[in-house]
Amino acid sequence: MRWPPPHDWPLAAISRKIYCRPHRWHVQETGTGPTVICLHGAGGSTHSFRALIPLLARDHHVIALDLPGQGFTQLGARHRCGLEPTAADIAALCARQGWRPALVIGHSAGAAVALRLAGLFDPVPRVVGINPALARFDGLAGALFPALARLLAVTPFTAALFSRTTATPARIRSLIDSTGSDIGPEGQALYRRLVADAGHVDGTLLMMAQWNLDSLLADLPDLEVSALFLVGERDATVAPAVAMAAAARMRDARVETLPKLGHLAHEEAPDICADRIRAFMAGTLAKP
Repeated sequence: MRWPPPHDWPLAAISRKIYCRPHRWHVQETGTGPTVICLHGAGGSTHSFRALIPLLARDHHVIALDLPGQGFTQLGARHRCGLEPTAADIAALCARQGWRPALVIGHSAGAAVALRLAGLFDPVPRVVGINPALARFDGLAGALFPALARLLAVTPFTAALFSRTTATPARIRSLIDSTGSDIGPEGQALYRRLVADAGHVDGTLLMMAQWNLDSLLADLPDLEVSALFLVGERDATVAPAVAMAAAARMRDARVETLPKLGHLAHEEAPDICADRIRAFMAGTLAKP
């Protein structure tokens, strides 16, 4: 998407561009206190944290950024959209800016980036994963999906064609409904604007094509991170059992179920998510 964000983009007033090799990052930054970094999932942008950021910024320094090639972050290297290079490039950005996070929040695939990113800091920040996507694709989908994504990512005009055929109100409403979440017409309109941009779709396809969780999943038992996974009871995109299985293999991780919420829980109920995150940071979460 073209820089700068339009004036009516969520929290555009706190947006800025930061060049840190190899990308030109879109960053939103506000608040004072312990630093929190927010990472969206595949196909999203900082807009998904539009209501959560002001709540956390009451007593935290909150930073949200668009992943490489997505939203308003301009891609600088097409081969650096997978998990490991994305985490490394965000760590380099943090080092350049002097950001030392106390917490990294990641939604869906962003939770995998959050876990890998946390391990690149000393001391290791805590991690909150919102409906974390922490499992390999199974069966035929596991064999076909990455190959299909790679094919789409290198096929001319694919992103533009996808944008033209998908960025309709009906299709976007269907896609959002399939997540188990209800974010209303305004939320749907924001995703429509993202999908209508061929550059954003291209960046998302590149991320999907290069995505590989094998190393992270193998490392889960050794991660020196305290994690909370917030799981929407109605998540129809990532099964709640995925978070439970991942947490069971980690040293210090717990799962909390959010009743009546879906995959976009932080957009449906930002106040509930903010309360659980704040309690996690304060060490006052009730025992499961």
